[in-house]
Amino acid sequence: MSTTTGHLTSWALDAAEHGWPVFPLRSGTKVPALHRRDRCPRTGACSSRHAGWEQRATTDPQTIRRCWSCGAYNIGLATGPAGLVVIDCDVPKPGESAPDGWNMLGISCGLDVLTHLAQRARATVPDTYTVTTPSGGTHLYYRAPRGTELRNTQGADGGLGWLIDTRAHGGYVVAPGSVVPPSGYELHDDRDPVDLPGWLVQALTPKPRETNSAPREISSAHRSRYLQSALDRETERVTAALPGARNKSLFIASCALGQLVAGEALTEHDARAALEHASQPHLDANAYSPTQRDATIRSGLTAGASHPRSLNHESQAA
Repeated sequence: MSTTTGHLTSWALDAAEHGWPVFPLRSGTKVPALHRRDRCPRTGACSSRHAGWEQRATTDPQTIRRCWSCGAYNIGLATGPAGLVVIDCDVPKPGESAPDGWNMLGISCGLDVLTHLAQRARATVPDTYTVTTPSGGTHLYYRAPRGTELRNTQGADGGLGWLIDTRAHGGYVVAPGSVVPPSGYELHDDRDPVDLPGWLVQALTPKPRETNSAPREISSAHRSRYLQSALDRETERVTAALPGARNKSLFIASCALGQLVAGEALTEHDARAALEHASQPHLDANAYSPTQRDATIRSGLTAGASHPRSLNHESQAA
């Protein structure tokens, strides 16, 4: 057994001693060293059905030694079965700058964002088991809350914010001891993981899905029936869109309402609210992210503004 293989085996066993199931990653990468579903031989661990990395992850020392004796595999740690939530605070890529708002607060990395969020919640980021990453980022390991299944998040789209990802049920992290050039994942603080703070549990708990009931009335009592009809028509276009046409339908509806906004028949706030409400079922279906949705609405409203449409003459008709 080579020094590198022995080193990685030792770290894999260390994770297992914590009760954290591990599985092999290809040497020097973050990619599972396991066959894909479409290449499953249906033998061994897959004799009854395909077993993915989460099903193959183990804390059994004998299995770990046998596996890592075959090569210098990096170590994948299955966060869900381990009962962990790992906060992944990254650093900007070369040339990347903080989004508007963050840069004015002097924020330059994911840890800064997390600290700011804690201050806003009048809380702290408690010290816990910590790993540094080759990119200069930080993994903070916390014990997952009981009774609440937290899932993975990425950035600000349903997550905590810029440069922060989380790994929980359905996810994995690269464990300490692993090497991804130019350096490795190094243990920075070996204290036992502490409970995920309540303010983070609340921030990461999925919000209840909105029921797609009758569209919310966003008008005053004096809104003309013509304008309400236009709103109903465009929001129905969005809600009823089929897979493959969802984003295009949202853009078309945004253009139509953008014309009404430019013609001062509708406020931009009300137009956005109607479009966001109508698109909620597609967000729930992961057809697009909140960021993509907002960008499409913004583009459509801007395009529609070049062709203003007023309904004043229609509202005065009998």
